[in-house]
Amino acid sequence: MPTAPSLATRSEDGLAIPLLVWRLSRPRLAISSAPLGGGIGVRDWVINATVPISYRRDDPDAHLAGLADQFGLRGPGVGLLTGVDVARVVDAADGGVRVWATVGLGSPTWAAAADEEPGVRVGTVNIVAWVPARLGDAALVNAVATVTEAKTQALWEIGVEATGTATDAVTVLCPADGPAEPYGGPRSRWGAPLARAAHRAVRAGGPDSLTEVPWSVRHER
Repeated sequence: MPTAPSLATRSEDGLAIPLLVWRLSRPRLAISSAPLGGGIGVRDWVINATVPISYRRDDPDAHLAGLADQFGLRGPGVGLLTGVDVARVVDAADGGVRVWATVGLGSPTWAAAADEEPGVRVGTVNIVAWVPARLGDAALVNAVATVTEAKTQALWEIGVEATGTATDAVTVLCPADGPAEPYGGPRSRWGAPLARAAHRAVRAGGPDSLTEVPWSVRHER
């Protein structure tokens, strides 16, 4: 199992901004919707970085690659961004599966909301998950859906009328070798504990995020 992420800070615009760094003990197979390292492939590290609410860069992949270089991360990796204070990461485990979630619900929305929906405040739910068995490509895709369904169930249970936020991201890691498990759905061998762990992490982190002042509002000059 990958070790828990380390909490670090980097200096930007005179601020000490937090980020989480997973230094994987060996390359892992990943599926991700992250702006850096998204898709399916073998990855060596993961970072989840807080950014200010005023963040307007149109090259998040380059920004994240720069952060990886700053922290000595080599090889391909996954980079995530969020307006949430990543020091408040919540983790949950179930049956060998482990999930870490940074939960920001300042801008909950329905996936099928009309395009003319009015602007909303910053908010992102980033989820990083570890499954201890090699998942086939289809199972990896299904695992992302399973995590998303579990997240939405958790939101419903805490009274958030939304499927998530418009900028949520998921990363699922598993061993890069071994027999490939064919399924990742919520009733499958590994999808079931994945769903429970993701649900528990978002369920635990969600209530505080509804009233939390964004990191940058508390720290930007």
